[in-house]
Amino acid sequence: MDNQIVIEELNTLLRGQYMGIRSFEHYIQQVNEEDMKHTFQQMQQEIKQNSQKIAERIQNLGGVPADDEGVSGSMHSFMHKFMIPDTTEGMISDAVKGEEQYGVHYSEELVKGDLDSETQRIVEEVIDVQRRHVEKLKSLLNKN
Repeated sequence: MDNQIVIEELNTLLRGQYMGIRSFEHYIQQVNEEDMKHTFQQMQQEIKQNSQKIAERIQNLGGVPADDEGVSGSMHSFMHKFMIPDTTEGMISDAVKGEEQYGVHYSEELVKGDLDSETQRIVEEVIDVQRRHVEKLKSLLNKN
């Protein structure tokens, strides 16, 4: 596959990671329970680490990594800030939806195709982290 196509796909994935970081920041600012705040912070840190891996891969392929979520991501983030549920359970449900829809399904669709083995490995690691987040968040919902 052409490096430019791979770089663009990775940059789209990276913009999505930035959206996730911003969404978790909204949750962290709104949640009142310290345990849940810590869980959101931990997930946000893992997304930041994923972003660094993706950015480094883009650079290694000769590209320039995106440095924000892009225009559509910024609009989504702006609207998300005002639409955050006001209960912990609601925030967890919202996070599950975002992680499942964008972090897993959209990411899987985005990078379908012929990726070199190193890029494929990194992308699979990133998506696996998102899957673990979904599982963790769903288990928290079942406790409430």
